[in-house]
Amino acid sequence: MTWPADCTVHTVRILLTEQVCVADDCGVRMSAWQCMECCMAGLVPRASGRLPRGGHGPPVWLTGESALAAGGARRSRWARQGGRVKRGPEQSSVCNGAEEARGVGRDEQVRAATVDSRRQRRSAGTEQSDLQPAEHSCSTTDRLVNPPEECSKNAEYGDITIQENEFEGFVDWKGRPARKKSHGGTRSTLFVYVMEGFDNIAFLASAVNLVTYFTVFMHLEVADAANTLTNFMGTAFLLALLGGFISDAYINRFKTCIIFASVELIGYLILTIQANKKSLKPPLCNIFDPKAVCEKVSGGNAVMMYIGLYLVALGNGAVKAALPALGADQFDERDPKERRKISTFFNFFLMSLSIGACIGVTVVVWLMNNKGWDVGFGICVAAVFLGILSLTGGISTYRINVLGGSPVTRIAQVFVAAFHNRKFRLPENSGNLYQPRDKKAALHSEKLVHTNQFKFLDKAAIVADNLVESDTKLSVSPWHLCSVTQVEEIKVLIRMMPVFASTIVMNTCLAQLQTFSVTQGITMDTSMGKHFEIPPASLSIIPLVIIVIITPFYDRVFVPLARKFTGHETGITHLQRVGVGLVLSAISMGIAALVEVKRKNVAIDHGMVDNIALVMPPIPISVFWLGFQYFVFGIADLFTFVGLMEFFYSEAPAGMRSLATAFSWSSLALGYFLSSVLVKIVNRATHKTKTHGWLGGDNLNRNHLNLFYWLLSTLSILNFCNYLFWARWYKYKPNTKGKVADEASTMHLAEYSLQSPSI
Repeated sequence: MTWPADCTVHTVRILLTEQVCVADDCGVRMSAWQCMECCMAGLVPRASGRLPRGGHGPPVWLTGESALAAGGARRSRWARQGGRVKRGPEQSSVCNGAEEARGVGRDEQVRAATVDSRRQRRSAGTEQSDLQPAEHSCSTTDRLVNPPEECSKNAEYGDITIQENEFEGFVDWKGRPARKKSHGGTRSTLFVYVMEGFDNIAFLASAVNLVTYFTVFMHLEVADAANTLTNFMGTAFLLALLGGFISDAYINRFKTCIIFASVELIGYLILTIQANKKSLKPPLCNIFDPKAVCEKVSGGNAVMMYIGLYLVALGNGAVKAALPALGADQFDERDPKERRKISTFFNFFLMSLSIGACIGVTVVVWLMNNKGWDVGFGICVAAVFLGILSLTGGISTYRINVLGGSPVTRIAQVFVAAFHNRKFRLPENSGNLYQPRDKKAALHSEKLVHTNQFKFLDKAAIVADNLVESDTKLSVSPWHLCSVTQVEEIKVLIRMMPVFASTIVMNTCLAQLQTFSVTQGITMDTSMGKHFEIPPASLSIIPLVIIVIITPFYDRVFVPLARKFTGHETGITHLQRVGVGLVLSAISMGIAALVEVKRKNVAIDHGMVDNIALVMPPIPISVFWLGFQYFVFGIADLFTFVGLMEFFYSEAPAGMRSLATAFSWSSLALGYFLSSVLVKIVNRATHKTKTHGWLGGDNLNRNHLNLFYWLLSTLSILNFCNYLFWARWYKYKPNTKGKVADEASTMHLAEYSLQSPSI
């Protein structure tokens, strides 16, 4: 293929997602290799291998104003940029002829040199079809990504530098383009795993044991202590949204992790100081003794406690949003082999979280209960500090995301533009909606195909008649006109919201395992042999151990086996995985209700209904009866939590992935908040009972916790039915990223790109 003789090209763009070259003014389309040949021949502008102004990323193919501009001016500009020519044997005649033509600035000689070269190659039998040049060249998509040995890794043709192992949209810690062999991959995620493990040694130890701290040392009532914990946990997970927003818009994910982990460390340091000084907490008193008058934490001491708690919540929440996205960024989703590793990463991310949590809920909880809370919180300080050091240790290996602007701004622009264009009629052909074709669009790593849902948002991409002018680019406010891709990004977020909402009830059930189940354990026999007792808060190690054991089996055995039957890369889809977890959570709450009935019956049979916990002997029933509900919920968490996180990461727009990943944690936050609200609603609705509510008072033996568990199980079943509707309604985002896309979607995208109006 050659350029038409009457073609004066003003804009040539390289569609990185398809490895093809398109001349906007002529409608000519050829392979990326052929485009380079034409650049060398002078038929299209030469391109610079430098970074875009004010930005980061791999070398960008930028073009001049005209293919047939004066050769002398261009030559001097190329010399200033360090331009040089390296030619393969087949390109020598093209380049020589082009150089002579450029020396005298004669366009016809340029065309003649190219035509002669083409004829020579045809006669020699080396000329192939338009999209498949000579065998030795790196012209096909596969060879451009993985070129043969005779093709230089960083081959330069003219001023075009092909960095085939560079990653678009990612840089190293010095702002240089990230390279495949030097950055990313499994080795980089090892530092992420270690950071997550250390962070959860501290956070999970606090999460499962703070109820004891609030009741025994700060003298809060059981219900108040449970609500204080759930509010703290809920805030931590909800603040993940803030961390995700910041890491997408203002500072990259690596810096977000380091800065906010330092904030978390300061919070634990404050709690350590308070736990160490007697003057900063109430006098010792047994709150479970009905005759005791215990002073609750108040005044400045309460302020200090809450400042420490919520600094931990702020820091931990931001880390939770940025860290999993940073880890997943280390794999190229356009490479099928690396794309599969993204799912593996999320599986083992949960495993590393669980390993750290196992240490936290056993070793650290034991130290808190037996050596003092100042020692326990001090261990938390050390763990977070070691996590920061470990993440920093891998700084030279990371692929770090390039900031793409505020996701909130992009969302707002679509709604404002849709409202602004509300009186316009949608075109019958969606190809007439606006999709930019300038060089900025070419650099974007992701283009989304138009979908028919939420058509009212399509009005944001309607091009007004007075703006359509051929060969002219007008400046239009992004608040009045948005691209189809930008509109589709918002549609993806809207489609994900019902799925997100359907997981909140499950996390309300999770909150009970860290509050009421711990309180149950305090009344039960915690002995393991004659010389050791397991802290009730450490019972949560059961689901954690289940996750650690099952995760390798799930990733290495179940997924490959399921893949053979379903053809899906991850064995089952993300939404199917979430659904399995929702069913198991309902079963877990049913088991919890049955175990509570047994515990109360044992207390009644032994006349221990009014026993005072921690003062009188425990009820003669092993605390390991609670292990059944923890066991089932651990499996549920493996399915739902990882499935939801991977779902949000893979479906979210590239510039919103930290924010989208934060939705997984925000679901936990809303689950904890719903738990607090539900406890209050249940107590008010049942206040006429002897205990003034199912969950009123401090004596679980006279409460009706079993009925509360049955209520949660029923709500979980109803929630699953609701989830089924939205899961069937959801449409996965079309896969249109380079080699990941199938042929049909790639061709549809290419045609759409050429037909859409540009401004």
